Amino acid sequence: MLDIRLIREKPDFVRERLATRGGGDEKLVDEILGLDLTVRQGQTELQKLYAERNRFSKEIGVRRGKGEATTELVDHVNAIAKQINQLESELLAKGSELREQELLLQIPNLPHESVPVGKDPTANVVVRSWGERPKLQEPVRDHVDLGAELKLLDLERAAKLSGSGFICFTGTGARLERALINFMLDLHTREHGYHEISPPFLVRRDCMIGTTQLPKFEADMYGLENAELFLAPTAEVPVTNLHREEILPIIDLPKKFVAYTPCFRREAGSAGRETRGIIRVHQFDKVELVKITTAEKSYAEHESLTSDAERVLQLLGLPYRVIELCTGDLGFGSAKTYDLEVWSPGQNGYLEVSSCSNFEDFQARRMNLRYKDAGGKNKFCHTLNGSGLALPRLFAALIENYQQPDGSVRIPEKLETYFGNNEIRMPNDEGIAK
Repeated sequence: MLDIRLIREKPDFVRERLATRGGGDEKLVDEILGLDLTVRQGQTELQKLYAERNRFSKEIGVRRGKGEATTELVDHVNAIAKQINQLESELLAKGSELREQELLLQIPNLPHESVPVGKDPTANVVVRSWGERPKLQEPVRDHVDLGAELKLLDLERAAKLSGSGFICFTGTGARLERALINFMLDLHTREHGYHEISPPFLVRRDCMIGTTQLPKFEADMYGLENAELFLAPTAEVPVTNLHREEILPIIDLPKKFVAYTPCFRREAGSAGRETRGIIRVHQFDKVELVKITTAEKSYAEHESLTSDAERVLQLLGLPYRVIELCTGDLGFGSAKTYDLEVWSPGQNGYLEVSSCSNFEDFQARRMNLRYKDAGGKNKFCHTLNGSGLALPRLFAALIENYQQPDGSVRIPEKLETYFGNNEIRMPNDEGIAK
């Protein structure tokens, strides 16, 4: 969440940056300022009442020591006490509204000054592209047809088990997905220096608030136990919250974590091409990268994290592009984001497989995550995350890009050891792909 002091001291700046998002959130600034002023004025009045009560209480003690009457003073102190109780109740109600889930938690992060200004994805900027699109024999098959022919997945039985928007990888398909997950985890731990975490898949409500999924996106989440526990929508939630409410020594920063988890989200997009197959689903696997660092280093770490995610696509030989999101397309908590989009021959377009974001101190304020700087001062950390990468879109792009004229799928060289073969051949008489 935003620093209330920034809103107080630079309200016009906050309004201007929020306006570039195009969501109308700048209108909340005046409401927050009005409530904040009321609370601060009430606190000032409360301090005066405390002082007045103390002064009269001492006077009562002095008079009683002299044997003088104190009835009038006692009545006055009791009246002051009633005023204090009433004012404290009012301030508690208004203060919680400001500090907790009502106003400050509704305001998105301010876009970094380097982010291109725009209303929607049409204003996003292609930063760079990598790789050559494969020249495939027509007709090009998409992952749904390939998956069915090669017995890699069974969407009909997945729907029978869980409804639409779920996947059941089978046989060789399950082995390929596992190979991709292990390949990515090994790459990020052995070559990129991330510390592997295997977190719980259920997270508490305050953790979801910390990473900004709540309160704004609660309808998209799977809640349990009267919405006090949630199925993790991404490993970002448990991993970023690992050090919530802690003060980290600066020597320990940056912290770099990688985690594999399944991810659960109710919303799976509107009807159309992206609902065919495994492009938009309610449950999917993902390898997530998380960094916790200082303000001075966060944007260099952002570039590094993005490069680490890109390396997966480069080693797999999959063509992709890096998109810088404009202000109107930024996620709620992000100050700056790069999307990685892999080429999908079956979609004849690009699929997002990673969103690499710098949240600055926006998440850290919500989870009270701080570090002690070299001068001994406590400061809020900067947090970053990005998929490294997300399945099953990576799975779909891989089998589409490496499809062969004879119906088989070639396995990228870097993945052969993990998969145990250099190709996926058509099923044998028993219906098992090799």
